Amino acid sequence: MMRTLIELYDERPLENVLGVEMFKPERVVYICPENIASNARIQKKLRTYFSHRGQKVELIFVKANIFDTEAMLRVFRKVVIQYPDCALDITGGTDAVLFAAGLLSAEMPIPVFTYSRRKNCFYDIRNAPFAAKLPCDVTYSVEDCFMMAGGSMRTGRVDNNILANYYDDIEPFFRLYLDNRRGWTKIVTYIQRVSPGNPDGPVSLDAAGAYTVKGERASRISAPEDALRGMERIGFLQDLKIDQESGVSFCFRDTQIRAWLRDVGSVLELYTYKACLDTGLFSDVRTSAIVDWEGDGSQNAVTNELDVMCTRGVTPVFISCKTCDVKTEALNELAILRDRFGGQIARAAIVTAERGGSPMRNRAGELNIAVIDLNDLKNGRLEKRIRALMK
Repeated sequence: MMRTLIELYDERPLENVLGVEMFKPERVVYICPENIASNARIQKKLRTYFSHRGQKVELIFVKANIFDTEAMLRVFRKVVIQYPDCALDITGGTDAVLFAAGLLSAEMPIPVFTYSRRKNCFYDIRNAPFAAKLPCDVTYSVEDCFMMAGGSMRTGRVDNNILANYYDDIEPFFRLYLDNRRGWTKIVTYIQRVSPGNPDGPVSLDAAGAYTVKGERASRISAPEDALRGMERIGFLQDLKIDQESGVSFCFRDTQIRAWLRDVGSVLELYTYKACLDTGLFSDVRTSAIVDWEGDGSQNAVTNELDVMCTRGVTPVFISCKTCDVKTEALNELAILRDRFGGQIARAAIVTAERGGSPMRNRAGELNIAVIDLNDLKNGRLEKRIRALMK
C-alpha cells in the first residue's frame, strides 16, 4: 500500500498537487531545488492549500541538484530507503530528474506512474496498477487554482453570490449595448455625470442633471435619449424624465444596476459570464475575480482582475473582455496570468466587441489565445466558441 508519494517539484502548480489529491497519501516527499527546499513561505502556502482542500497530509521537502543525474539518484535512494511504502509520480521535472527516476526504477521495484494532461488520465509506468488508465476525477474551483499557485482570491467589483438574481437581465442588457455600441462610452459618461458618488455615505439611486453635460477633454455630451429609454424599457431605470430645458432625471432600480450602468465594460463581462454558465460545462464560473499574486492580502501586493474565469475538472479557463480594440499588452497580460495560475493545461480567450485585425489575431495565435470578436457576438456564437475552447 502506498503511504508515501514522491513528487518532483515543478514550476507548474497543478503537477505538484494533482497526484496528491488523486491518491491521498499520508505524506508527500517533494524532491526540489535548493531555492524551494529552503523557502519556508512557499512551503507554508502549499500546506495552506491542502488544508483549504480538506486534505491532511505531511509535506517533506528534500533538496536536490535537479540537473545532476547522479546526485538525484542518490537522493532518490535515500528517500526510498527511509520510506519503503512509497510510489513515484514522474509527472513534471527536468530531463535529469526523469532520467534519474528511470535508473531508480531499474534498481528498485517501487511503483511509478504519471499523468497525461491531454487524456486527463493517470498511467502505470511500472508496478503501479492502481494508476493504470485511471481517469482523473478531481475538480477545482477558481479559488483553488489561485491558491495552488501560491496566490489568493480577493473580492472584486461584483458579488458573484447575487448574480443569479440578475440572470434574466443580462441578455436584454447586452442587446441594448449592441444597439448602442458605438456611443456606449459617451452614454456611460453621461450617466456618471448625472449620478455622482457620495464619498461620505451610501450612494443615491436618484440621478438628475442637465440635458448637456461636460464630457472628456472639454467636449459636451447630450442626453442619450434612445439609450436611456431603452434602459427604462428593460427595467434598469425608473421614473425617467427627459427635457432639453429642465434636464434629465431618473432612478436606478438598485445599487448593482447603478454600478453596471456607470461602468463601460460590465455589460460584456456579464454576457460572457452568462454564456459560460449556459454551456453547462463548468463547475465554477466567476466574474471580476481578483488574484493576489502573493496571497498575503497586503496593501502593496501585486493583483490582477480577471473579467471571467471558470473551471472544468482540473482545467481553468481565463477570459478577458474588451469593448475596445485589443492591445498587445492585454494579450501578454492574459497569457502571463494563464501560465502562472493555470499552467499548460489552462485555456485562454479574449472576447472583444470589435472586429479583431490581423496583427492582433497573429499575436493571439502565437500566445495560444482564442479570439472571439464582434461577429461572434452579433451572431450568437459566443457560447459555441466557449464550448470549442474545451475540445
